[in-house]
Amino acid sequence: MIYGIGTDICDIRRIRASLERHGERFACKVLAEGELATWRERSERWPERGVRYLATRFSAKEAFSKAIGLGMRMPMTWRHCEVAKLPTGQPVIVLHGALKEWFESRSLRAHLSVTDESDYAASFCVVEK
Repeated sequence: MIYGIGTDICDIRRIRASLERHGERFACKVLAEGELATWRERSERWPERGVRYLATRFSAKEAFSKAIGLGMRMPMTWRHCEVAKLPTGQPVIVLHGALKEWFESRSLRAHLSVTDESDYAASFCVVEK
């Protein structure tokens, strides 16, 4: 049974501008520890890849927050929601802390799709019970 559906489109130029304005502090606000390490690695080798990585994670977390019906309010936080990937490359949601407890107590399961192209990153999330 579908619990919720969320979608988000993110302007990569807006993420780039936030990074230019706030530096790494912006990435630290949005990304979980594992994501932050990947972002730093990608940004160092090719800055544009780092921007795109951050934009896809931002978009995916927004889509997930809409699918669970909370938006960005507790227990949903940027850093308690992590976007990882399976060995196949499929993106998955990994939850931490109070958000993980909230999600598991409702026996929910998330399915995620992310993409980026030119100036936009987009995500689609379906949560089922």
